[in-house]
Amino acid sequence: MSIEIATYLIIFAIFGLLILGLPLAYVTGLVAAIFTLGWFGPMAVPLVASRMFGFITEYSLVAVPMFVFMAGLLDRSGLARDLFNSMRFFAGRLPGGVAVQTLVVAFFLAAISGIIGGEIVLLGLLALPQMLRLGYDKRIAIGVVCAGGSLGTMVPPSIVLIIYGLIASVSIADLFKAAVVPAFLLMGCYMIYVVVMCTRYPQMGGANLEQDSHTPRLKVAEAFSGMFYPVAIAGLVLGSIYGGIASVTEAAAMGALGVLLAVIVRGEFTVKLLQGSLTQTLETCGMIVWIGIGAACLVGVYNLMGGNRFVSSAITGLDVAPVVIILVMMLIFLVLGMILDWIGIAMLCLPIFVPIVVQLGYDPVWFGILFAVSMQVSYISPPFGPAAFYLKSVAPPDISLTDIFRSMVPFIFIQLFVLSLLLYMPALSTWLL
Repeated sequence: MSIEIATYLIIFAIFGLLILGLPLAYVTGLVAAIFTLGWFGPMAVPLVASRMFGFITEYSLVAVPMFVFMAGLLDRSGLARDLFNSMRFFAGRLPGGVAVQTLVVAFFLAAISGIIGGEIVLLGLLALPQMLRLGYDKRIAIGVVCAGGSLGTMVPPSIVLIIYGLIASVSIADLFKAAVVPAFLLMGCYMIYVVVMCTRYPQMGGANLEQDSHTPRLKVAEAFSGMFYPVAIAGLVLGSIYGGIASVTEAAAMGALGVLLAVIVRGEFTVKLLQGSLTQTLETCGMIVWIGIGAACLVGVYNLMGGNRFVSSAITGLDVAPVVIILVMMLIFLVLGMILDWIGIAMLCLPIFVPIVVQLGYDPVWFGILFAVSMQVSYISPPFGPAAFYLKSVAPPDISLTDIFRSMVPFIFIQLFVLSLLLYMPALSTWLL
């Protein structure tokens, strides 16, 4: 059997088994086992198994459970609630002020935890009812919650960037530095869209905060006290990384300890809170590890079969400009993002794409930022955008999945616009390196 036919069989086998409802980790592991035995025989099993060992013993992977644990504590404590309430103080009379403050809170939460799902649930509980009660158009309210909550794919310490750094063998600290400007650019574009729409169509921005008698007034001291812990924790994590004081893994450990101490100082610590946070950490990290193991085995056997050389020669042999090849890769990411989780896309595609990107003369750090933005697009894209289902779990009953996906369309176009800017202006992401 030629490598071309084997490639098609692997692709059809993966998608066929996924359609049957099997988890991605089992699908990739099963396909890897079948092609290992069928192509090489039992003697090749230890070679493929060594890929598993190399993945699960990667030191930088320790940062992932630390950041997930931080997010679990934030989900269950009052830190995020107080941060949201504090930002109300600074919203003022800005058109769409509550929506803008929601984006700022989402940015801070992303800078603390680095994961996405919990942020959307938190914002869905805190911000969505507030905006709907104030008369915001539900398209603005829903879109802000989903798009803002998805900023975690970009804002350091993004777990998406950590996984990319592990797979691509590039500095995670450099990825974090490169993500700063694009993350602010995305948030800024969201804010501009909200302010413009609420200025042009005032009814979309609901009532003015000054006229909201249901919202308690905060004093200056209360507003700043609610921001103290989140800002301090974000500064601890990111400042230690950017300042060269600690590695990403060490900064993650300090951040987890910082959030835990903040919860204790605030008097919110309970055994149930700790148990729930640890359970969430085990479940999330277990999913990441099992998908990583299955994908590592599949990519390993495919490379042994010569698949990496086949794909590389097929792509680089195209008589097109290198940027067209990058565009094709972005298109593949976006299409796969409609049906696969970002972890699976990273594990399956990046080991093949990153060497090609380097061969074409592009910076793998820049490509990592493009990947992260693409995954943010996929996170809110129909038909299986996870953000929609996270929000639906806490949204009012009268908000349907159709409403959620329709509300995200303008924000998807904003993300694609930013992706285009980063594609044609690489300096936006690399000038801090």
